[in-house]
Amino acid sequence: MLPVFDDFLLNLKTQNYSEETVYNYERDIRVFEQFLEDSSTPFGSVTKQVIAQYKAYLASRDRKTAIKETTSGQRLSSYSTNRMLSALRSYLKYLIDMDYKVPIPPEAVKLVKTEKKIPKVAEFEELVRLIESPSTFEGDKRVAARNRAMLEVLFSTGTRISELIGLKRSDIDNTGRIFVMGKGKKERFVYLTQRALRYIDEYVRTRSDNSPYLFIPYRGKNTPLRDKKISTNYLQAKIKEYREKLQINVPTSAHSLRHGFATYLAEGGASPVAIQILLGHESLDTTTRYVHASDRFAEETHKKFHPLKEPK
Repeated sequence: MLPVFDDFLLNLKTQNYSEETVYNYERDIRVFEQFLEDSSTPFGSVTKQVIAQYKAYLASRDRKTAIKETTSGQRLSSYSTNRMLSALRSYLKYLIDMDYKVPIPPEAVKLVKTEKKIPKVAEFEELVRLIESPSTFEGDKRVAARNRAMLEVLFSTGTRISELIGLKRSDIDNTGRIFVMGKGKKERFVYLTQRALRYIDEYVRTRSDNSPYLFIPYRGKNTPLRDKKISTNYLQAKIKEYREKLQINVPTSAHSLRHGFATYLAEGGASPVAIQILLGHESLDTTTRYVHASDRFAEETHKKFHPLKEPK
């Protein structure tokens, strides 16, 4: 239904986009294709009014998913909606670049207003308890060592979960510096603390396999799966399990450890530009959205600097 859509995806690949990014584009634009099919609207007949209807479709609970012929039952966040609209824009821009006719210009696909969130980061002591929790909650020593090392690395380096699971043993040098291929094929260095290095070493000493990956899954009686990486779903589920057992109220995920990394570096006086480099952000504005002072730090700052504070 969408003209030269396969060529569009191929073009993304030739532009050195990652497989995951190409898949995300395909998934998101397939939702638009599904909408056109459901409404019996040819692509060439798309108007601004059709785009408005598509936004309403995305906001509904009964829209069909991109892959399965089932209803999702969940409302998309404004951020997810804008991701899908941005993907559609990119597709329209590609058609124009290739001299194909488009029913509407890309700029006619307006993004929706995003809700303002106040992200919270768990208190430092709670994050430390979370990082240390595999040693307490995991009965299998090898699993405990692996999961503890993963959480230590996340908080030590501020890496994304996708960067973490892709790490290979050879990526870490003797000083604890890691060369990371990040989002958008951007390369950067991140750095391990001595504490994180110690837990990696303890974990590696539990292994006797030849897998190049640093963190690997096990099957059956702790049989390592050669050339397999740990899955993001596994790690996210484990973090959720540990958080609930520790009764940490603030929602905490692998991404939250990245937020916490930035927040507590900032609270310690780290330069925002240095944090930007460590996180691998192009824009400093993006970095500032990651740095959320804890409630306790905000309270202490208020008491210390308010112009009408009572003298001691």
